Amino acid sequence: MILPPVLKSGDTVALVATARSVTREGMQPAISLLRSWGLKVTEGANLYASSNQFAGTDHQRAADLQQALDDEKVKAVLFARGGYGTVRIVDQIDFSSFCKKPKWLIGFSDITVLHAHINQLFGIATLHAPLALTLPDAPAAVHQQLYDILFHGKIPVQTVAPHALNKTGEATAEIVGGNLSVLYSLGASASALNTEGKILFIEDIGEYRYHLDRMMMFLKRSGMLNRLKGLIVGAMTDINDYSGYPVPFGKDAYEIVASHVEAFSYPVCFGFPAGHIAGNYPLITGGTYRLCVNATYVELEANHTS
Repeated sequence: MILPPVLKSGDTVALVATARSVTREGMQPAISLLRSWGLKVTEGANLYASSNQFAGTDHQRAADLQQALDDEKVKAVLFARGGYGTVRIVDQIDFSSFCKKPKWLIGFSDITVLHAHINQLFGIATLHAPLALTLPDAPAAVHQQLYDILFHGKIPVQTVAPHALNKTGEATAEIVGGNLSVLYSLGASASALNTEGKILFIEDIGEYRYHLDRMMMFLKRSGMLNRLKGLIVGAMTDINDYSGYPVPFGKDAYEIVASHVEAFSYPVCFGFPAGHIAGNYPLITGGTYRLCVNATYVELEANHTS
């Protein structure tokens, strides 16, 4: 797996919107933060465009991403917002320049499309981390970890409190994944992940419990859970029963996930601080990590020798 080079003061970061629309006011806090890190910020030509829910037409959003990938002055791309829309443009993008000179692509949620597509097809690491819209409100520790990764290649050790549903064990492997709904939507496409021998990370927001169960059934039946080295479950935010049906599903979000991996022997960590929460700590998708889950704590550490 190829890791993009670190940044230095004076480098340029591009802000690009590939999904829902954003406002100029909504982007200013992130721009100010990036500038405080000594970075120059360039805004996509169509960053503030709007076409129904989207940040401009498919053509406009694709053009902005293509420009950022091809521009040698741009050393990293921070995506503006999630929602939905990246999958509509991913097949229009020519990644040839990006593959020759990789740069950090930073985001989460709908940006899982790019994490998966680039990991599966090109073997280049990307960064599951806050978006421009959410980064300013993240805790200082998240800012520091993101800064350390981008500028120093220093990948933090994450220590997580134990969870009753955890499965103990240890594994060293590449981390892949992101938003579960997006991973589900990529099934059978060129962007679908091969998870064999990997540590899979999943998180989600706003789904019904039976939808979550359906997506986990897909992962299981498609073989994506069978040959993992480990599973990391991040925030499952606002996962509720369908209010139109009077009988509860009977399991909460973590219990649903746990039921689908019960038969497997690999380590499983619940409650990892990443996803649709303020404390969305960065993970290098495509990076190799050691996952240690025991009765008293969980530790995730980058494996620098692999």
